[in-house]
Amino acid sequence: MFGPEHAEVYEAAYRGRGKSWHDEATDVADRILAARPDAVRLLDVGCGTGAHLETFAARFPHVEGLELAPAMLALARHRLPGVRLHAGDMRAFDLGVTFDAVTCLFTAVNFLGTVAEMRAAVAAMSAHLAPGGVLVLEPWWFPERFIDGYVGGDLVREEGRTVARVSRSTRQGRVTRMEERWLVGDAAGIREFSQVGLLTMFTREEYDSAFAAAGCESAYVEGWLTGRGLFVATRTGGSATPSKG
Repeated sequence: MFGPEHAEVYEAAYRGRGKSWHDEATDVADRILAARPDAVRLLDVGCGTGAHLETFAARFPHVEGLELAPAMLALARHRLPGVRLHAGDMRAFDLGVTFDAVTCLFTAVNFLGTVAEMRAAVAAMSAHLAPGGVLVLEPWWFPERFIDGYVGGDLVREEGRTVARVSRSTRQGRVTRMEERWLVGDAAGIREFSQVGLLTMFTREEYDSAFAAAGCESAYVEGWLTGRGLFVATRTGGSATPSKG
């Protein structure tokens, strides 16, 4: 999942269906600043190609990113040469500093396989928050809202390139199995590839429990821009990594 072929074209496909990383990041930044008007430092966990970070960098004086997939991280570093980007696993990372806000968007946390792993990731993110800091997390569908057998399709024409994507999502217990077929055509030729993504469907109660265990008070924003909702949590207690400024 998230190899070089996918990293190169996935933004085009999602932008073609109307996704706006800029609008999402702008809305999240507004929510963070409403809760913490003096927020200066932001960390984006699971930052992917840096599409959200690009907007966050215009709203906060200091931003950083964390990403596990090398292909995604390489594109993010190309896009944001002046931003500190870390290779790391959201389940167990320690940057040695704290932030006023931590974000984890586009269902990145749901690529973890168990509730214990999700709780570990939320704990690690919370540990990087200063007291009163804001943690924003975008979930995948809750189990009761998932449509088994859902088929999606996208066709995007850009200058010099056409990208087609067909996906089918099925339920395997509490896991979404998303099979994708891609077809990409440009001056170099036509190529195709496929991949399977597994996204764990955590319940709302499991998220709330993870936030509470990490010393955060959470609120859920119904619907939000993507339709899946958004968790906005504030760190109220527990230990945190000492800030080095």
